[in-house]
Amino acid sequence: MTGIYDWNPMPHKVDVKCPCCVSKAAFEFAEVVRISKKEDVPFFQASEQFEYRRFQDSCGHFWHGALYFAGLHGSPSRALLSLPEGYSPTNWQHSKYLYRSHGTDLGAVSCPRCGKRSKHQLRWPADAYYSITYKGDELWAFNRESAIELIDYIGGNSRNVSKYRWSNFLLHIPSIFKSHKARAEVTKRLGRLL
Repeated sequence: MTGIYDWNPMPHKVDVKCPCCVSKAAFEFAEVVRISKKEDVPFFQASEQFEYRRFQDSCGHFWHGALYFAGLHGSPSRALLSLPEGYSPTNWQHSKYLYRSHGTDLGAVSCPRCGKRSKHQLRWPADAYYSITYKGDELWAFNRESAIELIDYIGGNSRNVSKYRWSNFLLHIPSIFKSHKARAEVTKRLGRLL
């Protein structure tokens, strides 16, 4: 699918197919914080907990960034103990995460089934765990909660999205999936994934 459905605001964590065993895994976007002083760049380049990258903004200006992968290292407040002056672990909590805003969908995937835990380049919606194809079109949900609401919404007669927590997401579901003919098949296929 193209259009608004594909460009819905993504949550910070989404459910994906594990790259190793294809079972449900968690993907969490990497957080990026701008490195404010050039003399701090070597610290972040040498650190095992960060990945250093040079980014380019929309005006063509370059800037230095320190990426943190909470999906690999855990909460920044517990994992980041020694930082240069002027930085705090909270800088990497709910900072700017790397979803399309910097031209990358980089994060970490962790699978409870096979134990896979690694950096991962998200290919959305191809990686989506809650994803089905119906008549050549792909329908997906971000996570279990949004999949449950999607099933309820598609299976129901009302198209009032205001009662749902994921209303902005449901508002942009393509019509082919909401048609009376599609309801039973679409809800059945999605239900198998829960």
